[in-house]
Amino acid sequence: MSDEHDKAQTPIDQGPQPIFLLPGVVSALAGIMIVIHLASTFVFNDEGRINFALWFGFIPVRLLASDQFPGGWLPLLWTPITHAFLHQGWEHLIGNVAWLLIFGTPVARRYGAIPTLVIFLVSCVVGALAFAATTLPSEAYLIGASGGIAGLTGAAVRFIFQPEIVAVHPETGERVLLGRQLASISDVAKSPTARNFALIWIVFNGIVPLLPLLIHADVQIAWQAHLGGFFTGFFLVPLFERKRAEVPPVV
Repeated sequence: MSDEHDKAQTPIDQGPQPIFLLPGVVSALAGIMIVIHLASTFVFNDEGRINFALWFGFIPVRLLASDQFPGGWLPLLWTPITHAFLHQGWEHLIGNVAWLLIFGTPVARRYGAIPTLVIFLVSCVVGALAFAATTLPSEAYLIGASGGIAGLTGAAVRFIFQPEIVAVHPETGERVLLGRQLASISDVAKSPTARNFALIWIVFNGIVPLLPLLIHADVQIAWQAHLGGFFTGFFLVPLFERKRAEVPPVV
């Protein structure tokens, strides 16, 4: 009897446990941003940092004055995406990485790596296009991941505030958590938490152009990329939900 008791108290070896519980795609995106910023800060000299920003930051005015920039218009083929991995400083980087962890994690856990990456990258591109449409013909440039992260935020808003779905196992009677349903646009409007979050996001970014009139100082916030990215993720995520629904939940 003593032997049986000892065996019952012996914990089952489940193998090595992960140190970080973040989804791989979120960790990879954050890691790339951090490595690039470390290189830009500690490896490149001043000239190198400027050239790096010119080649990989998004500069819409290249369309109108390509002869004034290295590479001409060609970097416009990749900079709508690569701008997301450059940051102005540590505060800019840390803020974006924190937001990525908060809203990228639920999206990655629900849909997986590829859909998460698609939402992020498409939101980067749409955010860059919105930035270009509202800043040309000025020489404003765009760096930072906030457009792509805004897309993940818009995607997450569609489900993170919805009530949990609980099923009962037909044989054991055990209550099983199935997750949260993707909200329709009307469901988001009816949910106070989801609606208020979305409205605060939209209003806050929408008033950014007016802030210089109120505080008499320039505000370096790419509100266009934020709004473009947010709406992209908000409307794009149902495409992946349909694919996800093809696989029934295992209870």
